[in-house]
Amino acid sequence: MTVMAERASSRLSVDMFERIAEFAEREDETVSFEFINGRIGLRKVTNGNHGAIIMWLVRQCMRARPELDLSPVQGLKVESYRKGRARPDAVLAPVAHFAGQGDWADTEGVLMTVEVTSFDSDTHDRDRVEKPQAYAEAGIPVYLLIDRDLRSVLVHSDPDPEVGYRNVQKRQLGKRVVLPEPVGIEFDTEELKPYMD
Repeated sequence: MTVMAERASSRLSVDMFERIAEFAEREDETVSFEFINGRIGLRKVTNGNHGAIIMWLVRQCMRARPELDLSPVQGLKVESYRKGRARPDAVLAPVAHFAGQGDWADTEGVLMTVEVTSFDSDTHDRDRVEKPQAYAEAGIPVYLLIDRDLRSVLVHSDPDPEVGYRNVQKRQLGKRVVLPEPVGIEFDTEELKPYMD
């Protein structure tokens, strides 16, 4: 479940948001916070199928590219001028890339972000509109969206800060998916079908 607050006050700085998020997440580990498009987002812990999809993808990445880590816990500085804060479901980067960077890392060196849709009222705006734009503005080469509602996988590539990702490839579940360079991984999505609910 996600709850997005209405447009945040212009007085809310990124530093203030980070302090609020750190305190709240320390007090309740079942939530995480994001700050995208000037709005604070609250994400509740997702269901077991959501986690199973991420772990399946971790195994795919480890087999294909052992020199990379797919981290399911790293927050990123996103949007133009790094004014936003996102907690992707997973982030692909070189092994130990985020060591010493803290809760909110710069996106330099990040190869891909991953989101898996949740069954809540904000998933369309958050995962299909706001996050692709924020990740493209930050220059992240690939954004992978596993869309459980539409039973499909979308691969966004060729980021442009002005228009978002120029290339979006959609594959129905059960098809092979090719993640373009610099990721360079290919996998069969047939194994994801049991986790779509």
